[in-house]
Amino acid sequence: MKTRRQSRNVKSCCVLICAYNESAYIEEVVRSVLMQHPAKVIVVDDGSMDGTGGLAKAAGAEVIRHETNQGKGAALRTGFNAVLKSSCDAVVVVDGDGQHNPDEISRFIDAYERTGIPVLVGNRMANTEGMPFTRRLTNQFMSWVLNRLVKIYVADAPCGYRFYRTNVLPFIISDEERFAFEFDILVHAALRKIRIDSVRVSTIYNRKRRSHVEPLRDAVALFKVVKHHFLSGKRQAKIGIE
Repeated sequence: MKTRRQSRNVKSCCVLICAYNESAYIEEVVRSVLMQHPAKVIVVDDGSMDGTGGLAKAAGAEVIRHETNQGKGAALRTGFNAVLKSSCDAVVVVDGDGQHNPDEISRFIDAYERTGIPVLVGNRMANTEGMPFTRRLTNQFMSWVLNRLVKIYVADAPCGYRFYRTNVLPFIISDEERFAFEFDILVHAALRKIRIDSVRVSTIYNRKRRSHVEPLRDAVALFKVVKHHFLSGKRQAKIGIE
């Protein structure tokens, strides 16, 4: 993809938070983001039944609500479309469950302004203490699959803590509805020769919190994404799954 030379200075950065039944965390997350990074905060309430949206709004966020739960991919797509209608030239995606440290938003902005790389993915793999063993294996496996599929290496491909320059979003938004969306968006970026890099972030896990990930369902969705890209004629880079 060829674009005009882009200024590396981030003039306006939105923060996007997708949340489903996160009433225990969302207010603190929004307030922490605004304290560390006083910017436009958009929360997509993905059909929560526990007042998540109201708490987010009270904390200072702009809230967009799905009446029913549609999955993280659909929530991200809704949020990205809202960002594209705004005046923001970049967006940082933060999870609504308190597992991303808002203090580290500046790391993404600094990395972009230093390098100009328009897609930056959080990397928790430098220090995996506290990360569940199965999650660590999943992260390593998905990173390996991404590398085999499009010949790029992202140390923590499933990490949802990310930075995107707004003008690349129309080229990489996925049609996936759930967690495969975040993997698919990296494949789209790689196939369009949009640069991707990593930013080191903290590993934070709350063992009391139930994950919204459903391993079997999400594994099937991931397999379908990989199969689609492997078989499609859209490949613009060498793709080799041996």
